[in-house]
Amino acid sequence: MTLGVLAVLAMAFVMFSGFWTDWLWYRSVNYSSVFTTTLWTKIGLFFVFGLLMAVAVGVNIWLAHRLRPPLSAMSMEQQSLDRYRMGIAPYKKWLLVGVTALVGLIAGASAAGQWRTWLLWVNGVPFGQKDPQFHMDVAFFAFDLPWYRFLLGFGFAAAVLSLVAAALTHYLYGGLRITSPGARATAAATGHLSVLLGVFVTLKAIAYWLDRYGLAVKSSDFKATGNWTGLRYVDANAYLPAKTILFCIAVICAVLFFATLWRRTWQLPVIGFGLMVLSAILIGGLYPAIVQKFQVQPNEQAKEAPYIEKNIKATRDAYGISGVKPEAYEGAGKVDEDPEKKRDNADSAANYRLNDPNIVSPTFQQLEQERSYYQFPKTLDVDRYKGQDTIVGLREIDVNKLDKRNWINDHFAYTHGYGMVAAKGTETKKGSKGAPAFTESGLPTTGDLGEYEQRIYYGEKTSQYSIVGGPQKELDYEGNGGGQKTYSYKGDSGVNLSNPINRAAYAVSFGEPQILYSGAIGEGSRILYNRTPKERVEAVAPWLTIDGDVYPTVVGKRIQWVVDAYTTSNGYPYASRTTLGDTTADSLSQADSQRTVIAQQNRVNYIRNSVKATVDAYTGDVKLYTWDEKDPVLKTWKKAFPGTVKDKSEIPQALMDHLRYPQDMFKVQRELLTKYHVTDPGQFYNASDAWQVPNDPTKKDDSAVPPYYLSLKSPGQDRQQFSLTTTFTPSERPNLRAFMTVDADARSENYGKMQLLRVRGDVDGPEQVQNKLNSMTEVGNFVRDMKGADSDVLYGNLLTVPLDDGFLYVEPVYVQGRKSAYPLLKKVAVSYGTETVFADSLSEGLNQVFGADASTKPPADQDEGEPTKPPKSSDPTVQAALDDAQTAFEDGEKAMKEGDWKKYGEAQERLQDALERAEEASAKAAEKDGDKNADKNADKADEKDPAGNDEKDGDKEGSGTAAE
Repeated sequence: MTLGVLAVLAMAFVMFSGFWTDWLWYRSVNYSSVFTTTLWTKIGLFFVFGLLMAVAVGVNIWLAHRLRPPLSAMSMEQQSLDRYRMGIAPYKKWLLVGVTALVGLIAGASAAGQWRTWLLWVNGVPFGQKDPQFHMDVAFFAFDLPWYRFLLGFGFAAAVLSLVAAALTHYLYGGLRITSPGARATAAATGHLSVLLGVFVTLKAIAYWLDRYGLAVKSSDFKATGNWTGLRYVDANAYLPAKTILFCIAVICAVLFFATLWRRTWQLPVIGFGLMVLSAILIGGLYPAIVQKFQVQPNEQAKEAPYIEKNIKATRDAYGISGVKPEAYEGAGKVDEDPEKKRDNADSAANYRLNDPNIVSPTFQQLEQERSYYQFPKTLDVDRYKGQDTIVGLREIDVNKLDKRNWINDHFAYTHGYGMVAAKGTETKKGSKGAPAFTESGLPTTGDLGEYEQRIYYGEKTSQYSIVGGPQKELDYEGNGGGQKTYSYKGDSGVNLSNPINRAAYAVSFGEPQILYSGAIGEGSRILYNRTPKERVEAVAPWLTIDGDVYPTVVGKRIQWVVDAYTTSNGYPYASRTTLGDTTADSLSQADSQRTVIAQQNRVNYIRNSVKATVDAYTGDVKLYTWDEKDPVLKTWKKAFPGTVKDKSEIPQALMDHLRYPQDMFKVQRELLTKYHVTDPGQFYNASDAWQVPNDPTKKDDSAVPPYYLSLKSPGQDRQQFSLTTTFTPSERPNLRAFMTVDADARSENYGKMQLLRVRGDVDGPEQVQNKLNSMTEVGNFVRDMKGADSDVLYGNLLTVPLDDGFLYVEPVYVQGRKSAYPLLKKVAVSYGTETVFADSLSEGLNQVFGADASTKPPADQDEGEPTKPPKSSDPTVQAALDDAQTAFEDGEKAMKEGDWKKYGEAQERLQDALERAEEASAKAAEKDGDKNADKNADKADEKDPAGNDEKDGDKEGSGTAAE
C-alpha cells in the first residue's frame, strides 16, 4: 500500500511539474494571460463536452435498463444470458460509471484540442467581404463553419455510441431478441432505439445542409488548375440542389423514426431510411456524374468560366496579390544603343550586393569567430545600416564545439554569445584579396553600430537551457591576450530557482536530478530555456505561423531578433489552397537546416503578415506589434487574447528602420502568381501562359531560386528602394518571362507594393545566363587553374536588375582553398543583352559589357595594388599617430595572411588606439586654428568701417578655414 501511494504521488508530481514549469515560464515572459486563457478554454471544453458525452451514453444505458421487460427468461437465448446478467448485477452501477467516464474522457480530450476553433467562433469579427455564391460574410466560412462541423461530428459520435450502448443493454436484458421466435423487440426497445435513429438521421439532415456551404471551401482536383477550392459548374448545378433535396428527405425520414413512439412499427422508418440511402446514391452521386459527363465536358471551358473567374478573384484577394498587374517590359536590352548612358545608369540602378550571405558565412567564421565555441549562422542576413545593404551575423555560443563537455560547462559556464559582426554588402576589404569589408568586428565588437549590449543569451543556436545569476560565474569572453573575463547575468529573465519546489519541478521536467541538489545553484540563480526566437514567439502566440527566417538587428543599444508572423486560415471561400512547407522551400532552406520552412504541412488559403515580433537577445523579452491593422483574423485573436499584441503606433522608429517585407510571404505570393497573374478565365483554363519559379542556377539540385533583398531602382522610380526580388520563367522553359519586386522598406509609403514586369522579348533566364557563363573559355581556364591550385570555385547569388528596357545580371564568383577554409571574392560575372563578361571587379565588368567607362570614376578596386597610404599632416602629433596606425594596419594584414590571429588581434588594438590618438590630436589642432582665424577675422573687422562692408569676405575666409 505504501509503495502504491508513493507511486501515485510520484506520478502526480510529474504531471504537476509540467503544469507548474509552464506557468512559471509564461509568468516570466509576462504572457501569463495566454497560458490562463488557453488552459481555461481547454478545461472548459474538456468538462463540457466530456460531461455531455458521458450523460448521453449513461442516460441511454440507464434508460435501456429501465425499459427492460419484466420476464427476461422467456427463451433459450435469454436463459443463456442469465449468467451474464447475474455476473454484472453486483457491479452494474460501477460498470455504468466506468463506461460513461471512459467515453467522457475520450470525448473531452478530443474537444479540448478544438480550443482554437472555439476561440475563433466565439470571438470572430466580420471580414466585410461576402462569398459570391451564398452572399454570406467570409467570417462564416472561416470562423463559424468549422465550429458547426465540430459540433456535428460530436453529435454523430454521441448518437452512435448511445445507439450501440442502448442496443447492447436492451439485448442483454431481453428487450432485443435475435434468434427467438416472435417479436424481435419489445415496444419500449423499439421506441427507444427509433428515437436514437431519428436523432442520427436529424444530424444527417443538418450535415446535408452544412455541406451546401462546405462546397465553397471544398478542395478538388481540376485539370485547369490542379488544386481547386470552391464551387464548379457541377457543384452549383448538381451537388447544391442535390444536397437541398437530400436535406428534405432526411428531415422526413427523421420524422418517421420519431413517429414510431406512437405507431410502434419499423416499417415506415425503414422504408424512409432506404429511400434516403437510394437518394444519396442517385441524386448525390449519379446525377452529378451525369451532369459532368454530358453537360460540362463537351464545353467545359464555357461552363467553368464564371467559376474560374470567382476562383481567380478570391485567390488574389486571399493572398494579398489583388493589385498585382503585369506591366509590359521589353527586356531585351541592347548594349550598342547609347552605351555611355547605359554604363552611367548601371552605377545607379542598384546597390549590387557582391557579398552573398549564403557564401561568406565561412569567411565570417574564420576571420571573426575568435573562439571555436562561437558560431555564425550558415546563411547570414541582409539588413540596412547607414543607408547601405549590410551583411550581418551574430557570434552565438555553440556548446557542441566545446573542447570539454560536462554539465557545468554546458549549462553554467558557456551561456551566451558575444556581439554582432557586420560587413558592407557591396565592398571587399582593401588589401584583403576578396574578404568582406567589416563595419563591425572584433571581440568585443567595435565599429559603426556604436555601443550596445553585446551578450547574446537568446539566439538561433541556444537550444539548451542555461542557469545564470547564481554562485557559478559565467565565461563572458576571452581577451586577445588570452585572459578570461567572467560575468554574472543581471537580467530578470528566466525563472528563479531559489525556491526548492521550483528546483524539484525543473529537475523532473528536464530529467536532470542535479538541478535539485547542485551547489552551483543558489540565491539569484535563474534558469533560461525556450531560448530560440521562434520558440518564444510561438509559445506566447500559439495562434501565429512563424516565418522561417528570423534576423537580428541593433535597436536602442540592444540586439533585437525580428520575427515575422502570419495569421492564416483555410476557410476563405473559392480561394485555392497551398501547402506552406512546399511553397516556401528553396535552395537556401534545403542547404541550411536552421532556416526552416514554415508549418511544413499546413494547408491554407488565406495569409497575412499581421504581426511583427521582437525578441531581446539579452533579456528574452518578447513584444508583439500589430502590422496589418485591417486583418480580421488578427482582430479575432486580439479579442481572444486581449493585451498581448501592441498597437502599430507603438513600434519604435529605430525598429521601423530595420523592418522589411518577409521572405516566406513573398515566396507564397510568387508561387500563386505563376498561375494567378492571369485574370482571363479562358486563358487561365488553357494554362497557355503558366509560369514557374526557376531553379537556382548556382546549385546542382533542382531547388527553387530564393528571392533576394536588394536596393534597386525599378522602372518608373527615381531612386533606389530596398526591395525583395524574384524571376519567373515559362512553364518547362528556361527563358525569362517576368521579373517581380516588392517594396520591402517598412518606412516607405509604398511598402508591400509589387511591380510585375512581363518580358515581351526573348531574354535569357537565370539558368541560361549561368550556362553561357560556364561555357566561356576564360571561365573554364579560371576554374581549371583554381582546381590545379587545389581550390574550389563557388558561384554567389545571381542578381537580376532591370536597366534601360533590359536586364543586367551580376554574379560574384568566389574561390575557396581547401586549406584556407573560407571563400574570397575573386571575379564578377556581368551579363546584359547578348554580352556576358568575366571580370576582376564589378566596375571592370560593367565597362566591358557596355564598351564604355563610367563618366564618374568609381574608387579604385580595393583589392588591386598596395593599400593607399594615409595623407601627410603638418601637425607632428597627428602625423606620429597616423604613422603608428599605418604600421599597425600593415602588421595586422601580415598576421592575417599568416593565420596568426593573436598577433592580428594585438595589431587591431594598436590600430584602434592610434586612430583615436590621431582623431584627438586633429581636433585639438583644428581648435587652435579656429581660434587663430577668429582673432584674425576680428582684427580685420576692426580695420573696416562699422557697417561691416567686408562682412561677406570675412564669411568667405571663415568658410574656407572650416573647409580646410
